Amino acid sequence: MKQILWLDLGVGSETRRVSFAGQAVELHRIGTDGNLELARQALRQADGQVDAIALEGMAAQLKLGAATRAHDDGVALRASAAQTPVVDGSGVRDGLERWAVILANRAQPGIFAEKFILMTPGLNHSGLTDEIAKHSPAVRYADPFIFFNLPNFPGVGSKKSLDQVAAPTLEQLARLPFKLIHARAGKPHTRRTAAPFQQADLLVGDIGAIRRYAPHSLKRKTIIVEYATEADIADLQARDASIVVTLMPGLGERGGLGDLPAAVMEAIFVACRARADMPLTEDTYLDLMAGLDWTPHIRYLRAEEAGVNKFAFVIHPLDVRFIHKHKMLGWTQALPDELVETTAAYFPPMYLSKITGAQSPTTGQRVEGYLYSLGATPRQMMQRDEKMTYKQLNQCARMAERMGARIMGLGAFTSVVGDAGITVANEADIAITSGNSLTVAATLEAAKQAVIQMGATDLTQGKVMVIGATGSIGSVCARLLAQAIYNVVLISIEPAKLIELKRKIQQETPGAQVTIATTANDLVSDCDLIVTATSAFGQRIIDISKCKPGAVICDVARPPDISAAEAAVRPDVLVIESGEVLIPGEIDFGYDIGLPPKTSYACLAETCLLAMEGRFEDYTLGRNIEIERVKEIYRLFKKHDFKLAGLRSHGKYITAADVAAKRARAEELRALQRADAQAYARTIQAAGAALAKIPKASKGVKSSRGDMKKWLAIAAGAGIIGAVALRPRANKRGGPRGKSVAE
Repeated sequence: MKQILWLDLGVGSETRRVSFAGQAVELHRIGTDGNLELARQALRQADGQVDAIALEGMAAQLKLGAATRAHDDGVALRASAAQTPVVDGSGVRDGLERWAVILANRAQPGIFAEKFILMTPGLNHSGLTDEIAKHSPAVRYADPFIFFNLPNFPGVGSKKSLDQVAAPTLEQLARLPFKLIHARAGKPHTRRTAAPFQQADLLVGDIGAIRRYAPHSLKRKTIIVEYATEADIADLQARDASIVVTLMPGLGERGGLGDLPAAVMEAIFVACRARADMPLTEDTYLDLMAGLDWTPHIRYLRAEEAGVNKFAFVIHPLDVRFIHKHKMLGWTQALPDELVETTAAYFPPMYLSKITGAQSPTTGQRVEGYLYSLGATPRQMMQRDEKMTYKQLNQCARMAERMGARIMGLGAFTSVVGDAGITVANEADIAITSGNSLTVAATLEAAKQAVIQMGATDLTQGKVMVIGATGSIGSVCARLLAQAIYNVVLISIEPAKLIELKRKIQQETPGAQVTIATTANDLVSDCDLIVTATSAFGQRIIDISKCKPGAVICDVARPPDISAAEAAVRPDVLVIESGEVLIPGEIDFGYDIGLPPKTSYACLAETCLLAMEGRFEDYTLGRNIEIERVKEIYRLFKKHDFKLAGLRSHGKYITAADVAAKRARAEELRALQRADAQAYARTIQAAGAALAKIPKASKGVKSSRGDMKKWLAIAAGAGIIGAVALRPRANKRGGPRGKSVAE
């Protein structure tokens, strides 16, 4: 059995056994309480009697950044033994800590990302500092505060300032006894400024320094340390810390907790090397490190946070009225709307709320989310350079990473701008999804339910129209609908893409009847179902007066393509919103997203669903949604017991009485059409005349000569989902479920 003497700055003594590389190792710890003479005596007595000697907290070299300085007492101690190798951890600490950061990030992606980091201290943790800085630009050093009790002045503790004073700092530290350099656990917040600790998300470094110098309250802090004992863990838990990560490998019967310092790990490496004459060099240590199979121990100290998958979702105001309604921006009502809308587009991303309570009844997986908002309305977002939106979304991604989210969903026009999420996904470390796969599945399910409620008995005998058919949502809706209904009409302002889409559908679904056109009004009268999924502004998407009696219009767009006033022209036509979703669990969005409680837009639900399944990957991106992804997300939808909410129209639930009234009116029109074609034509003309009195509009934006060409140019038919209502309010839930054409 290998024998190791372990000297530290504590008190008392103990003996314990561990196993390393198949070899038993006995550790004899002796606390010196900082007494150098006691340490020398123990070294001399053990010299030649043990396989290695570890000096914890008694380093021969002090290193801060790129500067190094010998500590005379540490050098003298190492020279006290003539036969047995004496080590202080400097040979393995940097390598093990670098590797540990990589392994911890693999085990818990995003645990370090975009966090405010305070090195406590940075002294003798150069490798750790360099590696963890790759995950966040916000790294500060506590060395000036804990060693010299400096006040929290701006710039103090920054890397730049520390590099400038590293050498003189080490000169002063080298004159101090080890007990003042390597703090042991003691009374929390011992005469040190609290602000740097309070501002940090991660406290990284030595457990003794953190326990002694950090404020008593460590609420929501993540502690990253070289090693920690169970007593240390208990103290941090009592101080309300959230997570502890130990960077050294955990050995022996104590499980995964890394409770041995780097000095002891180096001594174990020395004792267990293949040959006693192997040099104590980096190459020897690297070979031993390569044989380790371990993951840094990550322990959640708050039960409510353990095992919770986190996501983020981005929304934005649909029009200037939502900006006015925000509790902090009510004063903007006194300003011109155009000024408010233009200015809000430049607002930095805003944190809105925490989404809590989502839980899968199938797997028990709990999920939390973070809701963020941009300031731009759809009109402002589409008018401006897409790079502006990309920049703001990347800011959201960094904010979400700091909160621990591992996937972010793009709501409303954030999923339409530019390349529909591809650039954002390429630039962000966090996974990105537009949510459009579940949007398609929910849309088709809602449309199917609506058509059945309106009296259809055989959907395969009907005809469906998709307006905005060449957009991301419209195109995959068209392809799936063609597989179920066979007779589809595709409308888009992009003729070349229409031709391509028609050929694709005919190839995928032989026998499908596909009609293509650039305008809808001459073809709507034969369609039982119309899906409108455009990003058009200031125009009339469809002449509803010409619709078939009892037709269903599924308006996917947010803001909607069809206004309540337009829908009222034909009381027999059922206009519904795309399918909203009920997320399982006691979900609370913490904010009014414009829907009843527990009810989510499908794109938000997709983001939550992917987090629930543990699928932290870029899922739905770009304008070419994969049919297999739509079918896969619907299978996950059913697996985790997500449900379709009740059908809604212009913000209100559609009741059985509403449907009955529309069906009755539709039957009257059909009877009139059969009995008196001229009277029916006059009825349709009257509806058309009423529609003509309503200003042309879509997305709540009225048409104007100056804007029409501009909005027509961007109406490429990309589907959008998601909204933001900037005030809290109460809501309610409801909704059926059933088999979907996406299945």
